[in-house]
Amino acid sequence: MKQIIAGALLLTGMSALAQDTKPSPLTFSGYAEVYYTYDFNKPLDNNRPGFMYSHNRSNEFNLNVGYLKAAYATERVRANLAIAAGTYMNANYAAEPGVLKNVYEANAGVKLSKKKNLWLDAGIFGSHIGFESAISKDCWTLTRSLAAENSPYYEAGAKLTYATDNNKWVLSALALNGWQRIKRVDGNSLMSWATQVQFKPNSTTTFNYSTFIGSDKPDSVRLMRYFHNLYATFNLSPKLGVTAGFDIGQEQKAKGSSAMNTWYTPVLILKYTINDQWAIAARGEYYEDKNGVIIATGTENGFKTTGYSLNLDYAPAPNVLVRLEGRNLSSKDAIFVKEKDVQKNNTFVTASVAVSF
Repeated sequence: MKQIIAGALLLTGMSALAQDTKPSPLTFSGYAEVYYTYDFNKPLDNNRPGFMYSHNRSNEFNLNVGYLKAAYATERVRANLAIAAGTYMNANYAAEPGVLKNVYEANAGVKLSKKKNLWLDAGIFGSHIGFESAISKDCWTLTRSLAAENSPYYEAGAKLTYATDNNKWVLSALALNGWQRIKRVDGNSLMSWATQVQFKPNSTTTFNYSTFIGSDKPDSVRLMRYFHNLYATFNLSPKLGVTAGFDIGQEQKAKGSSAMNTWYTPVLILKYTINDQWAIAARGEYYEDKNGVIIATGTENGFKTTGYSLNLDYAPAPNVLVRLEGRNLSSKDAIFVKEKDVQKNNTFVTASVAVSF
């Protein structure tokens, strides 16, 4: 009898312990990336070119982005709130009013099906476009590609997402406030629409196709914008990875016109992991926006720029990443300011330390 009672007490204790150690649905995390960029064109105001929105201060130590985040997740409900600061926030959220300038993420979602992975989320999200985000540690290169810098980093709206049972396919449809907008453009009554299709045939390969359709202008001068983002990531071996991307966009030349201004950008990144602590990555890219839809230069050929970069990564601990990158941009026209002159080339070196917790 004593053995039976002791066994029952043991089981009761184990059950209570299991309940006590059950993971909380509420978690907290944080991230901070401090950087130093030296631009060899030596801008007098220490600002990088206007089409660079990350790591955009030269010859000074600064915070690119730092945030504190709370996340809530259960089987049927999820929510995220992240408040951030840094030069990335100053540059990208300049058009947002008040405290919205510091909202990196704020969204809530509900699972619509008990059996299928179908979610409806609403709020402020990271963009569905591209393979790079503002969080450097999650990207293969220290600085962001021209494609990422000049397409939405974030978006506000609602999205419906479905993932197949084997998680190989993810399909999303989005209704958005605009092209990287929390506050809609004054005088614009048109909702923007977007889609995303992602296919992961195995653990080493990802294919993605994202779209956007809408207008970033008031109704009185409405210009429809159509944008396509394609990329694929291949981990060819445990050490070697390749990412290839191509963006192309079109916008009406005039309201109601069938004539379009077109811009496009291909990018290729190779990453080689030496060991658990060291890695290198090389990038080649090109961006053409002759008519200045996204990047206006006022020059004869518009923005036609080729870029190359090489970076070295060192991870002294699992949550720390130290990086060094050299990068060169070369334009067909002289568009880079150097003192009182303009140059066709811009070379710069960036170093950063990122810590996540």
